[in-house]
Order: sequence, then structure tokens, then C-alpha cells
Amino acid sequence: MPPFDPTPARSRTRKDVAAKAAAPERVEAFRVGLSAESRAAAYLIAKGYRILARRFRTPYGEIDIVAKRRNLLAFVEVKARATLDDAAYAVTPRQQKRIVDAANAWLMAHPEHANFDMRFDAVLVAPRALPRHLPGAFDASA
Repeated sequence: MPPFDPTPARSRTRKDVAAKAAAPERVEAFRVGLSAESRAAAYLIAKGYRILARRFRTPYGEIDIVAKRRNLLAFVEVKARATLDDAAYAVTPRQQKRIVDAANAWLMAHPEHANFDMRFDAVLVAPRALPRHLPGAFDASA
């Protein structure tokens, strides 16, 4: 039996956290995510949306894109996967709740948008395919 170690098992040093954050696969995933968000934003702009925010962070979670079109405010989740079908299945109910909570935080921070129609969209991104916009991908009851 190993000797007793009073340090909590979950205790991490800054060095441990920095090493994990710099892991090559995490860096690559971050890069792919940024690229997908840029493609999604360009696609939405081409469809007539105006991008109000990207990567809006709240204590509840992050909204990838907040976009406006006329009197509609769209909170957009961007998912990048190997196929568009895989991306569609990646928006889980737990993520949906986080996005809804983050959208409420957006509205608290931007009361000028409180009277807009709201919608929760998804933009799916895959290599060698046009992005697919899913208006109303989920609703606030998630």
C-alpha cells in the first residue's frame, strides 16, 4: 500500500494545467473550432445576417455567434465534425441548456435587443462541404 499523501487527488499546479492546455490535440481542436466559426460567420453574412458577437463568454457557457437579421436575433452554435451528420448530433441537450442560459446573459448585457424575436440556430461545418445552417435547431425549453 502506498504511503498516505495529504495532497487532494484533484489538486493541480499551474504547470499541470499549462501542460494540458498546450497539448497538441487541444491546440488543433481550438484551431479547427476557430476556423469553423469563421466559415460559419462568413456564411451567415452571405445570407444577410449581421454578426453582433463571436465567442461571447458568460459564467454559464459560450455563444459561438450572435447574429441579427432585421428584427431577429439568432444565437448560433457552430459544430465542426468529419461529416455534417456527425456535427448535427453533437449539439447535446446539456449544451443547449448552456446556450439558452448564456443567451439570457447576453440579453441582460444588451437590453436594446430584448424586444427582438429570438432563435437558437446551429451551423454545421465539415471538410469539403458548404456549411449547413439549421434555423431554429432547438428552442429555449431545452
